[in-house]
Amino acid sequence: MNSKTAAAFAFLGIIWGTNFIFMRQASEWISPVQIVFLRVLCGFVPIAVMAWMQKAVRREHLKYTGHFLVMALLATVIYYWAFASGTSLLLSGVSGVLSGAIPLFSFIVAAIFLRQEKITVMRLCGLMLGFAGVILIAKPWQVSGESISLAGVGYMILGSLSVGISFVYAKKFLADKQIAPLALTTYQIGLALVILACITPFTGITAIAQDSTASLGLIIGLGLLGTGVAYLTYYYLILNLGAVVASSVTYIPPVVALIVGFLAANEQLGVTEILSMVLIMSGVFLLQRPSRRPEAEKEAEAVQ
Repeated sequence: MNSKTAAAFAFLGIIWGTNFIFMRQASEWISPVQIVFLRVLCGFVPIAVMAWMQKAVRREHLKYTGHFLVMALLATVIYYWAFASGTSLLLSGVSGVLSGAIPLFSFIVAAIFLRQEKITVMRLCGLMLGFAGVILIAKPWQVSGESISLAGVGYMILGSLSVGISFVYAKKFLADKQIAPLALTTYQIGLALVILACITPFTGITAIAQDSTASLGLIIGLGLLGTGVAYLTYYYLILNLGAVVASSVTYIPPVVALIVGFLAANEQLGVTEILSMVLIMSGVFLLQRPSRRPEAEKEAEAVQ
């Protein structure tokens, strides 16, 4: 990994990790769906400009509009809305830790519907470790005022499941269509913006302007950087490192979210939060380790 790629890798992890504090700040002024609308609106601008410059959008892609619509719902509208809703009810650091469970849900959905992920003892242990981390930080056994919002945890799980399903859907219906990643992103975010424009109540949305920190965090942190530039950076990493190595960037955001929440919002950073993060990340690590299979089978998968 050269210095430029390493810098992009670190940049993406940090940007995704800071998303949660920006969502938490914005939730004090506007609703989750309004947060998502503004985030997608600001994020779509750099993506659209880049797609136009590279002439990535083509007329022949219109026949796949149905698939793009599904991806817009799963990987943007529901995913972002659920995370914004969950973060509005939780500490930003806790939300960040729970977001680390996305690969757990992706693996489960892929194993059920694609049947390409081999279920091994190691991977079962990974799932158990990961969900143990989710349960530990959710603390469903507590009924006192110190317990965290189970509804917030539920929203985070819904968002993780939605984006997990989107990965499988893209693999099954779009991977063989020879459409450039930039074009796919443009269609996905663009259609999501149209959907959000139809369902977002705009009454009170300007309240975010009363807090310059929250508004700048939403427009620049969540929108321009956290959505637009982040997507472009992620695809840059995929092209230079490959999908498997690039996906390991998901280890960074939970750590960043905990640190930022502690430093910027005086959120608790205790043993429970750290242990939950370690359990979830350990589970993800075990899931991402390749299973032992014959070389011929591995080569066949590489061709696919």
